[in-house]
Amino acid sequence: MNAPVKTLQQVSLADLRDAAQVQRIEGFVAEQGASLFHRPAWLRAVEAGTGQRAAGLIAEQLGVITGWLPLTEVRSLLFGKALVSSGFGVGGGICAENDGAVTALTQAATRHALDRGIPAIELRGGPIPDGWQRRDDKHCGFERPLAADDEAELLAIPRKARAEVRKGLAFEHPIRIGRGRRDLDAHYAVYSQSVRNLGTPVFPKRLFAAMLEAFPESSDILTVFRDGSPIASVLSFYHAGAVMPFWGGGTLEARGARANELMYYELMLHARRGKGMDRFDFGRSKTGSGPYRFKKNWGFAPSPLVYGDWTAPGARPRDVDPTGASYQRKIGLWKQLPLPVANAIGPWISRGLA
Repeated sequence: MNAPVKTLQQVSLADLRDAAQVQRIEGFVAEQGASLFHRPAWLRAVEAGTGQRAAGLIAEQLGVITGWLPLTEVRSLLFGKALVSSGFGVGGGICAENDGAVTALTQAATRHALDRGIPAIELRGGPIPDGWQRRDDKHCGFERPLAADDEAELLAIPRKARAEVRKGLAFEHPIRIGRGRRDLDAHYAVYSQSVRNLGTPVFPKRLFAAMLEAFPESSDILTVFRDGSPIASVLSFYHAGAVMPFWGGGTLEARGARANELMYYELMLHARRGKGMDRFDFGRSKTGSGPYRFKKNWGFAPSPLVYGDWTAPGARPRDVDPTGASYQRKIGLWKQLPLPVANAIGPWISRGLA
């Protein structure tokens, strides 16, 4: 009896302007239960909002997709060149049905990087290939189920944090949820000030606009106001039953007004009532950082995120961690910039921090 013949995995570069191919990839991502950051819509929004090229590799057997690697081709004068899976996301990496697809995509990715003159690849999640640098001590994710009703949601928050939420509720700050120009303007006014105060360059406003356009049914902005001015705002996504507050922040005034605490509590309620979500994904935070502690204080247990890095032979590892020791002096200087100056030059810098 003849032994069965194994069909080789065929890997090709995706054409994300081909609607039929994009539909096939979206279907595979949905079947695999993969992340928001695996979706071609995410890659294309990143390209539209930052100019960093969207790409991806498809593994197939007998014409059936068996694996997918979303890629953002990052080119920056300050931070070098890299293929990132997935750009401006906290997840991504190889999504595959079997080990053969993982191996085929890994080999194709390194060949593609070398062909394009790109010396680094970063995988944010998924299987990490043998021989790649594995990192699981830099960032953690935070997620828990949403409660059954409003009062249970409040009681699910630990006592000290719950007291801060109650203070925020007592202020009776107006809250608006929407996706229009007013919402985007309010969000950017708050977010740009928030990240400047943290010493980080702000992302381009057009990135947020592109994301809202790419996910018309699964994204929105929640903003807290005081005396007619926005003081806390968050742009969130809704994916696979989870709400993901992704880009959020508050002004200096938000702290005393307990606006950040109110914002996240109201988002929990909105996600359950208005969007039918059953989980709250609090996103990624650097291990031991202020946001890391804030999320733990809200009762979220940290879960280490596993990332992988490949560096071309002879090349230096890419360093884009803005909280690293080499950036501390720059962060201090950035905090002192006038907001209009930070907003003018920040987007040009941050597009390389994908």
